[in-house]
Amino acid sequence: MCGICGKLSYGSRLVDEALLKRMCKSFAYRGPNDEGVFVSSKSQKSKIHVGLGHTRLSVIDLSDAGHQPMCNEEEDIWLVYNGEIYNFKEIKTELEAKGHRFRSNTDSEVIIHLYEDEGISCLKKLNGMFAFGIWDERLQKLWLCRDRLGIKPLVYYWDGHTLIFSSEIKGILCNPDVIKEMDWTSLELYLTFNYIPAPKTIFKNIKKLEVGHYLLAERKTIAIKKYWDISTDNILLKNKLEKSHERIDFYKEKLYRLMEKAVLRRLISDVPLGAFLSGGIDSSIIVGLMARNSERSVKTFSIGYKDLPFFDETKYSREVAKFNKTEHYEFKLSYKDILDSFPTVLEMLDEPFADSSAIPTYAVSQETKRHVTVTLAGDGADELFAGYRIYQGEYLAKYYSALPYVLRERIIEPFINLLPDSRDKRYSEYGRRFKKFVRGMSSSFAERFYSWQEIFPANIRRKLIKRHLQNEIFFQTGQEIISQKLNEFAGDDINRMLYVDVKNSLPGDMLTKVDLMSMRNSLEVRVPFLDHEVVEFAFEMEGDVKLKRLKRKYILMETFKDILPPLLHNRSKWGFEMPIGAWLRKELKFLIDDFLSRDFINKQGFFEYEVIDCLIKKHLSKKMDTSWQLWNLIVFQHWYKKYFL
Repeated sequence: MCGICGKLSYGSRLVDEALLKRMCKSFAYRGPNDEGVFVSSKSQKSKIHVGLGHTRLSVIDLSDAGHQPMCNEEEDIWLVYNGEIYNFKEIKTELEAKGHRFRSNTDSEVIIHLYEDEGISCLKKLNGMFAFGIWDERLQKLWLCRDRLGIKPLVYYWDGHTLIFSSEIKGILCNPDVIKEMDWTSLELYLTFNYIPAPKTIFKNIKKLEVGHYLLAERKTIAIKKYWDISTDNILLKNKLEKSHERIDFYKEKLYRLMEKAVLRRLISDVPLGAFLSGGIDSSIIVGLMARNSERSVKTFSIGYKDLPFFDETKYSREVAKFNKTEHYEFKLSYKDILDSFPTVLEMLDEPFADSSAIPTYAVSQETKRHVTVTLAGDGADELFAGYRIYQGEYLAKYYSALPYVLRERIIEPFINLLPDSRDKRYSEYGRRFKKFVRGMSSSFAERFYSWQEIFPANIRRKLIKRHLQNEIFFQTGQEIISQKLNEFAGDDINRMLYVDVKNSLPGDMLTKVDLMSMRNSLEVRVPFLDHEVVEFAFEMEGDVKLKRLKRKYILMETFKDILPPLLHNRSKWGFEMPIGAWLRKELKFLIDDFLSRDFINKQGFFEYEVIDCLIKKHLSKKMDTSWQLWNLIVFQHWYKKYFL
């Protein structure tokens, strides 16, 4: 795993090698083992100036032969690459049979020769996670590419004359010509989702390359094209497998085979390797498959909370570790540990990102790196197999809507609004969920799905943002993103919701969190559930085998029940959350005082203080859990203070 950057300039201005080195230094933690830069001299005659930069985390072929930027024998194709290609050995064998010669045992060099052989169409052969840039000196083209699911990040800046790209926004901002200018619609999207969905970033002139897309720069223009998507054309054997048990058996057999293959692919490494183990079904499946395909004990890593048993799941991870005879490491966090991690985590954010579980993810990555350099994780299963409560909400919506209006409006909803609302205790957490379900109910499927994802409801966002900024914002953007993505997929409603989450929240939230927190600790995380063959097969299954009535991830549990300890067979998903609500009332209250004070808010001039003050009072009095909204604002304020004050 690595960090990449580069610059393409049309005209008379040369690419500064010192700039490339500054860009590399800004994300040096992504690749602490090596650094390299390349500035083209051949292309300067045509007034095209190109430079590439790379920082290396050595995982495959630890020798100097893996140094990047890497080129072919003729030195007219140059590559900077971040990721892992898991089938590179098979591809290498095919290329050698065609006469290609290799100087290293890296997957990086395989990409170069495959591109020589097949051009851009080589993408269809790559199985892995990747973001890379290829400068083709012969054709005077720069090609940027991001993997199918967005596991690895890639951002870029284009002003019509200059293209700059990087693994992280901070790399682009090293260039003094890039002006830091807020995108106000992106702020509204952040208040909606807790993250900013691609292609937008918080900066008006910097974009994220979307998942499954590539960018081609040539002749003073750029073109962005989609090269992969999830298809609905191949719905499996529905007519042939009329009996339910035949269909389930077929799905179970193929899913097990694909997942085992995906895990095996991700065990290739020239450095120590382990697995995150939360105690949930997803990571436990990964550990179970690793244990059955490893010659030695698997190293597993878990995290818990010392003084908050409600959020602690280590008893489940211990049971899984015992069941699979792993070499298990367990870390318990106190609020002091969180306080110690808080500045580091917020400091690394190039744009506002308010998933509070980023902090425990950082902590477990930090501890895991002390033992291994590569770890496998269970991310992606929830978005493929209906693991979140939102899918249950859609199942229940049709029954709730069928209730008489008077019963809903006069009895049920007033009663639910009186329930305690907090994440601190189990009974009050259920109260919070009931309230969110009722608040999001709508006759429209798209509107329900959208409203259940909102952090700040639309009416609150309009009250929160100062009126003079509202002219700069298109408030329907989030809803349009959801509606458009729902319409792109022709499956049943559960699979349509899953499709949107795979395209939006998975890369925008979950994978961003894991990449940022792990790479800050120079730790590579691999995600077998997001092998594209597994993903494609998952969407060939009907929604009712993923969500069977109210049972989430039904087909996943049925497939892997035998490799899971009995304690996990009927446990519900709780989530890898931080007890932010409780801490904001006590140990972390200083964050509210520092970042959400009347003076700071009024001086900044973005938000209406009275709206924020109301949220604070409700939370501190325990009348309502507004912790996610407060955390969202705190993270934004910290980011704003770092970049603009």
